[in-house]
Amino acid sequence: MTRSWQGARSIRRRGRGYGILHTVRPADSHPSRRAFLGATGGVAAAGLTAGCEAHSAPQDRHGAAAPPAAPVPATGRHQAGITLPQPAQPNLLAVVADVGDGVAVGPLLAELGRSVGTLTSGTDARLLGLPPGDLTVTIGVGPRLVRAVDPSLPGAADLPPFAHEQISAQARGGDLLIQICAGDALVIPIVAAALLEQAGDRLRERWRQSGGRGANVPVAEGLAAPRNLLGFIDGIVGPHTSADQQRHLWLAGPAPVAGGTLAVLRRMELRLPRFAGLSVAEQEAVIGRRRADGAPLSGGTIASDPELGAKTPDGRYLVPADAHVRRANANVVGAGLMLRRSYSTAEPAPGLLFISFQNDLRTFTSTLTHMGSSDALLRFTTTTASATFLILPGFGPQSPLGSPLFR
Repeated sequence: MTRSWQGARSIRRRGRGYGILHTVRPADSHPSRRAFLGATGGVAAAGLTAGCEAHSAPQDRHGAAAPPAAPVPATGRHQAGITLPQPAQPNLLAVVADVGDGVAVGPLLAELGRSVGTLTSGTDARLLGLPPGDLTVTIGVGPRLVRAVDPSLPGAADLPPFAHEQISAQARGGDLLIQICAGDALVIPIVAAALLEQAGDRLRERWRQSGGRGANVPVAEGLAAPRNLLGFIDGIVGPHTSADQQRHLWLAGPAPVAGGTLAVLRRMELRLPRFAGLSVAEQEAVIGRRRADGAPLSGGTIASDPELGAKTPDGRYLVPADAHVRRANANVVGAGLMLRRSYSTAEPAPGLLFISFQNDLRTFTSTLTHMGSSDALLRFTTTTASATFLILPGFGPQSPLGSPLFR
């Protein structure tokens, strides 16, 4: 790896929230890890008050703390935090970082994997006595690291630029993704601090973003989806069956990446006042679904496929030509399905952290290119951060995280 660290910048928190956008300052004023951990501990003690999206430990109807959520195994063929648990936890923190020149990637990933195992199992003293509950940590590597192994591998390609972007160099790309999800918001900054301390100076953080998911709405048996900041149900369509996941989600090969997937992260600011100023009917025309129950404007239930050819008696499409569900429809685009786990954000501005998982990056790029020409939803969004990662295959005691790819 040839990237120079000259001029590298470090990250400093602004405000009290654990997931807000960070200001940057020169590396010569980089705070010590001890100072970072002290700040993180202060955030935890403050109760994570930065955004209303954070959900703290659940309570029963009498106000007493409910039992912790069931643990999610960290090991297996696939990493946790993608299809498991279902529904997804309400709180997320995504940390995007770069790996320093000369750092041995394999040992770093193996160490992080071991820490993920102890943290999610509740046996790690760094949890400070908190139960992990349904904590998951999902780790991916960026295109630069994949290309260093084999430029032909899935995950070696960078995302191209798209319309409706205002992305700084600091917020585009990255070498490592650490996605932390949990039902208890208090666990998340503690886990982030533990993993970043584990990595030490081998990682330089680029940006981070926290988010929350709204109340879940049943879609089908065993499947639910949340509302987002626009008031609409988000993530209805996707590869939700095992057969669809094998076809559209998981990488079948080559062997070093089999069982992994490709992730895309896009942080978007929303023009909420402008969208809220529309009538409900106008909002529904932008999305292509009813706001109240998520059913497509062509009729049926939330689980119904939109009938894109259906028209009114006077010849107008029931699902407008520029509606989001039409422009992003996999059959219209001619692409595969994406598994989406979007989170609403409060800082640095109201918006969405869009995360999609797919086994072919063209699924995402073709969809967004098709949307870019006339998707009505994009009039209300500006993308401010963007990255793609190869989510590493699952791991276990005999196969450390990343070991099939990085020796």
